[in-house]
Amino acid sequence: MKKKKIPKIPFRTCVGCQGKKPKRDLLRIIRTPDGIIEIDETGKKSGRGAYLCYNKTCFQEAMKKKRLAKALKEELTQTTIQELEEKFNLIVQKFGQDN
Repeated sequence: MKKKKIPKIPFRTCVGCQGKKPKRDLLRIIRTPDGIIEIDETGKKSGRGAYLCYNKTCFQEAMKKKRLAKALKEELTQTTIQELEEKFNLIVQKFGQDN
């Protein structure tokens, strides 16, 4: 009798709190091949990615310690940070997650 194969759940590390969580429980931020920094809600866009919990504290920690910039290998301007924070806050409100 064959055993049922249990699918592996991919885990990723949040750049804010450094906690490991299932990939689907995190929000992906990418640097596209064109150098644009944006939030990838689908998790499937091409580009270098970094993951964050749906938590404002994690976002602030990632910015404060420049972990997001290091993960994306791109310096973040103040304008880019503000745009990301606005979009991040909208997504957190939309999904009602701020734990």
